[in-house]
Amino acid sequence: MPYYFFDGQDLKAMLVGAANLLGQVRTEIDNLNVFPVPDGDTGTNMYLTFLNGVKEIQSLDNSSLGTVAEAFARGCLLGARGNSGVILSQIARGLAEALAGKDRAGVYELVRAFDLGTEYAYRAVNSPVEGTILTVCRAISRAATEVSGKTKDLLRVIIYTYRQAQQALDRTPELLPVLKEAGVVDAGGKGLVVILEGIIKALEDLALKKDIQLFELATFQQKQFAPLKKAALSAQIDYTYCTEFVLVGPHIPLESLKKELSPYGDCLLVVGNDKTAKVHIHSNHPGLVLECGLKYGSLRSVVINNMEEQYLEWTGSSEAEERALGIVAVGPGEGINAILESLGASVVVDGGPTMNPSAQDLAAAVEKVRAEAVLILPNNGNILLTAQQAIKIAGRPARVVPSVSIPQGIAALMAFNPYSSLEENIAKMTEALKKVKTGEITRAARDSLIDGRNIRQGDYLGLVEGRVVTCGSDLLEVLKQTLEEMLEEGSGLVTLYFGGNLTTLEAEDFTEAMRKYFPEAEFELYYGGQPLYEFIISVE
Repeated sequence: MPYYFFDGQDLKAMLVGAANLLGQVRTEIDNLNVFPVPDGDTGTNMYLTFLNGVKEIQSLDNSSLGTVAEAFARGCLLGARGNSGVILSQIARGLAEALAGKDRAGVYELVRAFDLGTEYAYRAVNSPVEGTILTVCRAISRAATEVSGKTKDLLRVIIYTYRQAQQALDRTPELLPVLKEAGVVDAGGKGLVVILEGIIKALEDLALKKDIQLFELATFQQKQFAPLKKAALSAQIDYTYCTEFVLVGPHIPLESLKKELSPYGDCLLVVGNDKTAKVHIHSNHPGLVLECGLKYGSLRSVVINNMEEQYLEWTGSSEAEERALGIVAVGPGEGINAILESLGASVVVDGGPTMNPSAQDLAAAVEKVRAEAVLILPNNGNILLTAQQAIKIAGRPARVVPSVSIPQGIAALMAFNPYSSLEENIAKMTEALKKVKTGEITRAARDSLIDGRNIRQGDYLGLVEGRVVTCGSDLLEVLKQTLEEMLEEGSGLVTLYFGGNLTTLEAEDFTEAMRKYFPEAEFELYYGGQPLYEFIISVE
């Protein structure tokens, strides 16, 4: 049965069908990561973005075509996660603009939707690269234009477009050598092909008068940083940060720990036993408190609250509105999140590899900050576009400082001056990003060939500025070789943030070994708590 027109109900069915198939294939798309690091999340990001758009249309009852398209685009915009999700939301924007005010549409409107979606997708990226999702998007637009001159049957148009999109996807390794070497096609482009395939299946089911229901797959739960606790505080606060954590170790000297922590503040509590202890203290130096704890074990359930802000919020004081600038930062683990907050981040949003917050998550965080304007530190390259999307929908003025790693975010926070203007801070914080090198140690998620290196699943990978520089089964050797790439003439300030499955004692042993290998360098060790990455490395 040919389809010459579609209405709002038809579009709902097509989008639901696409969401169902995208959900089923998302893990396969995740595994198309160029580097075999365990944070491939393109499929998950596209699925969650698309799913948020579909949820927006499910509450609509017998709505017009234009209304359905607009609601879908709005949902995708608010739910956009990662670079691929942001680009997908712009394709949805093209769909909404092409169908605005219409009750039904045909091939002409569909072609225009593809054209606008491609235009907006390219606009969303500062430096478009061919061999990516953009290439497949453009192939879809061109194919739809070409076939629309031969038939007006929507199903035939989309089938032809799907085949051309698949061919464009197959060519992506020829356009982007890094894909060819890794032996994969572009993950974002694969997502677009799957969406078209899902739409085709939905149209076929509609022809057979089958009911199409959304099958929502289980997805990761976005972790949230511990909420602020409201308490009756006096207006006079001598120590700003309420710092709490659980300390786990083989031999925790409770009395010694109390004595070491007592100079750092008041309201000190150290309770538990020599294996597990709970620490609570009000301090102006939460970082020093955490370092003290790290000498005796590993940290768990770290919570740092700014009591001055709590008091102003609790009392409803107008003083909370007098701050000129606030900061929203993204962090991947409880230790790093605590550090970001202790350095001045007003709100920390949990996220990073495999856990990209949505544009709506970041916009909501911006609105929580009691400040005239807000700076966002995404601290991950895959969250950068999402942050830029978030400032467009946030309820107060916001700007993005383009940090793409945790070391860059921390360097930017160190350069932040709450008494300087917005523009001065953006300039200084952006300049600070250039003064730090970022390294990472993780395990390979699959076998791969990168830059001539045969990488086996489970190998440790050393990355510098996102580039694989070494790999092997020995973590100590991989860490050493990574630092050799990062240190100039063997000197510099090296900060190691440990996470993954490393214990505090193991991290300390590795750090001590690096001090012997690089005697000219200065080393600092902090608990990061980031999943999947044994070390995040900063070199200044």
